[in-house]
Amino acid sequence: MLANGVQNHHHHHHHNHNHNHNHNHTTSTLTETSVVPPCLEQLPDPEPQCSPENDAQPPPPPLSAVAADLHSRVQSFLAESHPPDSLLARVQEQTRISLSVIERALAQYKISELSLSYNGGKDCLVLLILFLAGLHPLPSPAEGGISTIPAIYALPPDPFQLVEDFVRSSSRTYHLSLTRYTTEPPKTTLRSAFASYLALNPNVKAIFVGTRRTDPHGAKLTHFDRTDQGWPDFMRIHPVIDWHYAEIWAFIRRLGIEYCSLYDEGFTSLGGTSNTHPNPKLKMPNGGGDQHYRPAYELMDDEEERLGRH
Repeated sequence: MLANGVQNHHHHHHHNHNHNHNHNHTTSTLTETSVVPPCLEQLPDPEPQCSPENDAQPPPPPLSAVAADLHSRVQSFLAESHPPDSLLARVQEQTRISLSVIERALAQYKISELSLSYNGGKDCLVLLILFLAGLHPLPSPAEGGISTIPAIYALPPDPFQLVEDFVRSSSRTYHLSLTRYTTEPPKTTLRSAFASYLALNPNVKAIFVGTRRTDPHGAKLTHFDRTDQGWPDFMRIHPVIDWHYAEIWAFIRRLGIEYCSLYDEGFTSLGGTSNTHPNPKLKMPNGGGDQHYRPAYELMDDEEERLGRH
């Protein structure tokens, strides 16, 4: 999920624009260290929030009601009976583990100290649903509860419009208070975006991240990991770290969660328009004409998830 950043190479900020083309694209999560010392890095400003343009829509139910609804849907799913070796039984077990990680986080941190990394992708969508379910029963703001979920959205310089639309609509549905940063190394990196976010939100001590084991840099992560040296200091919380690709999709589809429609066009991992293509494993036999792809949820193998990323 935080895997569409690019490592920060040996550029300094006074170089002219010709030097900013980074041909050496490597994928990163919140784990790589960077060549530029943090003190030399310019902290980017977040992008201004655009106000919802279609205020004609009825407002969504308040956060406490959304959390109650998701809690009840998750609990209903957990109460279903599935054969022990079935995919849905494994999803139930993963759900219980993730909910216990979220419960531990809520016991360890005040709700005002928590934030979420969100980019509209399938993994952080599952994370968001489970976090909201775990918040129930949510006290009112007057009783120390919250009415929105603070979140950071680090987007690529060339986002898909469908992803942008989904981030906007899902932020509204789930009451995310989203701070946006465009990552464009070496000018703005994933790390400098998080540094700026934490400077603006000094109360935040821990951030939920939807990284999974098979993501780049995901191999050694646990449920709770402090950031690496050279990063701003916060606790990364990974409730879905051990979920498999097929389990993510089974959860989303079983609970009827709306997801970004780009996944129905054969994209299995979402980055920017320049490095993201439909997954070749989902290509349908073509009798001439336009090329068609099967939807993302028909892919079953973790190892093939990123085959559409270049």
